Amino acid sequence: MANGAGRLDLDGRPIKPITICMIGAGGFIGSHLCEKLMTETPHNVLALDVYNDKIKHLLEPDTVQWAGRIQFHRINIKHDSRLEGLIKMADLTINLAAICTPADYNTRPLDTIYSNFIDALPVVKYCSENNKRLIHFSTCEVYGKTIGSFLPKDHPLRQDPEFYVLREDVSPCIFGSIEKQRWSYACAKQLIERLVYAEGAENGLEFTIVRPFNWIGPRMDFIPGIDGPSEGVPRVLACFSNNLLRREPLKLVDGGESQRTFIYIKDAIEAVLLMIENPERANGHIFNVGNPDNEVTVRQLAEMMTEVYAKVSGETAIESPTIDVSSKEFYGEGYDDSDKRIPDMTIINRQLGWNPKTSLWDLLESTLTYQHTTYAEAIKKATSKPVAS
Repeated sequence: MANGAGRLDLDGRPIKPITICMIGAGGFIGSHLCEKLMTETPHNVLALDVYNDKIKHLLEPDTVQWAGRIQFHRINIKHDSRLEGLIKMADLTINLAAICTPADYNTRPLDTIYSNFIDALPVVKYCSENNKRLIHFSTCEVYGKTIGSFLPKDHPLRQDPEFYVLREDVSPCIFGSIEKQRWSYACAKQLIERLVYAEGAENGLEFTIVRPFNWIGPRMDFIPGIDGPSEGVPRVLACFSNNLLRREPLKLVDGGESQRTFIYIKDAIEAVLLMIENPERANGHIFNVGNPDNEVTVRQLAEMMTEVYAKVSGETAIESPTIDVSSKEFYGEGYDDSDKRIPDMTIINRQLGWNPKTSLWDLLESTLTYQHTTYAEAIKKATSKPVAS
């Protein structure tokens, strides 16, 4: 259906085209969301970001059927007087802007706190003052550690879902001590959530808060030295991809014992589209968006990725595919981690009827195929260059 004509919302009403101000549109999530909005809906997008590399293919003038429906504005929201005007022009603002790489929480805690709290304040304020709806992206890290992690190692209650499944409306948010600077991100994200919620309660702001649980897929993060800083440390999927592409062992921080769930970006974007197009069902809610069926330890993830990469690249795995490193060695002083992150899906299922579909194996296959076709040649070139003596 071209441009989504004749589409209905979950209550059977026709969906009217709206204008969306998307802050952070050039990032991983933003690029997939822009694609979805252009190809499947009639909506318009004001795309705000500092970079547009990941959405370049959507911005070619005159060559695409949605020419004119997406406009890119090169803006750093920290200090740009155009921000309020762009929010006023739109019906809905989606805020995706954030520093969200664990390696930065320790080494750049001030930037992390400013980026995730201070820089987001004007966005919330402008939406509230101008009666504009806001979809704010938070993180599953706001939950911090599970209640179960404070019980003795062999305690039977550690296995009780009451003590580790994370629920939007009842689970407490438990962080490590102040010296553990890793929690600077989670704490800033939690405070902005509380502020958004308070704006809703006191000033009638229409909001939805999204808590992503490890969304992964093509265009996620960067490969160090190829399309990102050579010294940077991306998140786990890109870290492992980088090691696989370079035929290096995958580094398991503190033995890779942490448990995570992973969801395919395309499944997650379906959920966001339902939030955009069903405001009556989404307003005032906080939604976990993850896939509880795709749960693995980081060690199991490394083993699985090694196997999948061998399949998609045709290369045999190296002799010792993983290596253990301490968190201090990998992330520096002040690192701490959450033990498990299993989302409860009751609220999003009840409100939006949404469920994730893609298995972990399938989403890894799709993502690693993309990583291999996009980066393998560039890495071969980079690693075969003679080193100047």
